[in-house]
Amino acid sequence: MRATLQLILCFAMMTMSVLVGAQTNDSDTLPVTIAIKAGQLIDGRGGPAISNAVIVIEGERIIAVGKNTPIPDGAQVIDLSHATVLPGLIDCHTHITVSPGVAVEIGRRSFVDAAIMAPTYARATLEAGFTTIRNMGAHSFVDVSLRNAIDRGDIPGPRIVAATMSISATGGHSDVTNGYSPYLSVAGLSGVADGVEDIRKLVRYEIKYGADVIKVMATAGAMSEEESVDAALYTQEELDAVVDEARMWGRRVGAHAHGSEGIKRAVLAGVASIEHGTFLDEEGARLMVEHGTYLVKDSYEDRWFMERALEWGYPHTIIDKLGKIVAGHETAFKLARKHSVRIAFGTDAGMIPHGENAKQFRDYIAWGMPPMEAILTATQNAADLIGWEDRIGAVAPGLFADIIAVPGDPLLDPTLLERVSFVMKSGEIVKQ
Repeated sequence: MRATLQLILCFAMMTMSVLVGAQTNDSDTLPVTIAIKAGQLIDGRGGPAISNAVIVIEGERIIAVGKNTPIPDGAQVIDLSHATVLPGLIDCHTHITVSPGVAVEIGRRSFVDAAIMAPTYARATLEAGFTTIRNMGAHSFVDVSLRNAIDRGDIPGPRIVAATMSISATGGHSDVTNGYSPYLSVAGLSGVADGVEDIRKLVRYEIKYGADVIKVMATAGAMSEEESVDAALYTQEELDAVVDEARMWGRRVGAHAHGSEGIKRAVLAGVASIEHGTFLDEEGARLMVEHGTYLVKDSYEDRWFMERALEWGYPHTIIDKLGKIVAGHETAFKLARKHSVRIAFGTDAGMIPHGENAKQFRDYIAWGMPPMEAILTATQNAADLIGWEDRIGAVAPGLFADIIAVPGDPLLDPTLLERVSFVMKSGEIVKQ
């Protein structure tokens, strides 16, 4: 009898536990309604700033925005009435798995070091107000693993559009054995491929293991020891193959390209973006407009890095090439604007400390771009380049609740974008 009673009590307790657990789980799945009071709202789509706006969020999405939007009963209210509210910013060119430092130290680190440190860089980027990044190169698929961990909710960080290993010609900008013994072999650090068939195979390999976007090195660059900084390194046929193969798998291509010939070949191949575009010429700018190609324009990091490169032990080859690139940025930027080339925000973060991404706005504005237009490069334009304009890049109904705030008016003082005081990603407060 006692044994029977114990069994009945045990079963009743288990049933109650299941019911309580079910009730708890049901309540956990109910979306939380949040209302944000914004002193000023910049919507990320170029409309005039709205004073005293209300943003209503349910779960991870925005459901209503406007000056006279009513606050639902029972909503959690966040008062940002003394701040300017904007959509989460987007950086279209980062290297989230590395950071600047002494040359010999970087050469002694492995992908394990990168994987250990990457979450720190991701958090710094997110807390700086960048809720989405396009990571344009990482070895050993570390950016894919980081992206997946963030998407699962294991660690905080921005959404990541991952390029994995950059595709480079032998001896090109992403061939990491440049300057070393011909008998040194380093697997997994760069994607070296020559000729159409090898390139197609490498594109497939990268997509198989998680690439969201493909990056190709159309020209030489500064941070490697090949002789040139701007020489075209792939033929037209090879670049055509990169884009054609990527498109077949539903991926876009971003082309690292400093030199004018490489820029033009990449644009003709159909890349979505030219990264850097340092020595853009008139013909290249006209082609970019004709093909709708974005220019992802960085500049700040090259100057910042060059000032430290000698002390950090980088060879004069690299320092000299950095000098040429620094000297070319302003002319290329102004030429692009003259021809109405579409510009998306990029920083090459990893050459500057992660979290300092917004300092790139300084050059845009110093070179004649109005603050609102500069903000659009990191919101509407960046979202369009990535292909996520239906998810991010604006404070609008139906989009993810990626929202940041700064303590003042960034249209009057754009450096406020470097001092983000509030960050929300997908309806969850990250920084307050």
